[in-house]
Amino acid sequence: MDHQDLIVKHKFELLFREHFTGLCYFARKYTGDLDSAKEIVHGVFIRIWENRSDFEWDKPAKSYLFTSVYNRSLNYLRDHKKFISHGEATAQNLVVDESVFTDNVETAELENHIQKALRKLPEKCREIFELSRFESKKYTEIAEHLNISVKTVETQMSKALHLLRIELKDYLAFLMLMMLKNMNNL
Repeated sequence: MDHQDLIVKHKFELLFREHFTGLCYFARKYTGDLDSAKEIVHGVFIRIWENRSDFEWDKPAKSYLFTSVYNRSLNYLRDHKKFISHGEATAQNLVVDESVFTDNVETAELENHIQKALRKLPEKCREIFELSRFESKKYTEIAEHLNISVKTVETQMSKALHLLRIELKDYLAFLMLMMLKNMNNL
């Protein structure tokens, strides 16, 4: 491999690492299935790699990536229509306008940042946070489950929330907008 090939390989790896997870969340919103979403995203990256000599590596790729995943997701839905349940078929028939596309891109990015922020939490702190927020367990249940005191759960939750606020400070306004939008749709 010559020097230019190594540079392209490095840029491709960075692009993949930076966007893969967010693109998977984005595709899953259309497919409803994480495995299919990963397949779609892998397909986009394979195409980029196959056409790497034509790819404009010095231009921002985020818009291109999300548009490619969006189009492949719609193709996936079209191609798998006969295998999809009635409820999913109804969701497919909705007209997807630009604002929905933009909301899904932003939501996927936010989910990606939340996952990154959660991975930065200390292991025990993250476990307690996830039990509380994702499994809706009460502090006493968590304490009993982990064989720790309720005070320790409170302390770890406080620490988790503090660290997440710091990590996600740039996204709090967007998160509030999404919550308000969801409340208005109820």
